[in-house]
Amino acid sequence: MRILALDTATENCSAALLIDGRLAVRERLAERGHAAAILAMIDEVLAEGSVTLAGVDTIAFGRGPGSFTGVRLAASVTQGLAYGAGVPVVPVSDLRALACRAFEMQAGAQQVLVCNDARMREVYWACFSRSADDPAILVGSERVSEPAEVALPADWLAGAGFLGAGTGFAAYPQLAGLLPGGAASIHVLYPRAAEIALLAVAEVAAGRVFDPGLALPVYLRDNVVQVPTANH
Repeated sequence: MRILALDTATENCSAALLIDGRLAVRERLAERGHAAAILAMIDEVLAEGSVTLAGVDTIAFGRGPGSFTGVRLAASVTQGLAYGAGVPVVPVSDLRALACRAFEMQAGAQQVLVCNDARMREVYWACFSRSADDPAILVGSERVSEPAEVALPADWLAGAGFLGAGTGFAAYPQLAGLLPGGAASIHVLYPRAAEIALLAVAEVAAGRVFDPGLALPVYLRDNVVQVPTANH
């Protein structure tokens, strides 16, 4: 299986090529310049994998939530590449990708609260657990709200193995109070194309792929676009 993945939803611009479990990755942390950088990164990972664009099985992308400009960019680049190559697309939640990255960093954790800075005094947030079959299971829904409205699921309060992940914890340190481990359990991370590629494997295997025209962004804040129902 050959999956090309890209993400521009946050300050971290990244591309990855997954070939039979092996990853080629490029990423750069920057406030701007993603439009030029992402195309160069894609060329580099394809060259490293000795694969042409037409040789990939699908293109996965971070569908948001994130910055309006960044999420639109990822969707439009994915549409253009997928139409040109004649391959399907897999939209992947940036919050889910971030949860997957956090779980990979801390093997014993079973629950993670993901909070990314949404600017305008709000955060994008969601809760995830994991199982042997799924590296990041959404619990409830993805939301955008003021930090004071962020809450853990009621049945998590007595649990263990908590993590916090995302830039929202740096922007709003009071969020650490929601976690039993406090600040010690928090990882200030960004989503990456590497985890988006890994999460896309199960989607491709299950046939949950879409026509390029359905490479649509998910903003959350304005509910401009709804994610296809088959996607996590």
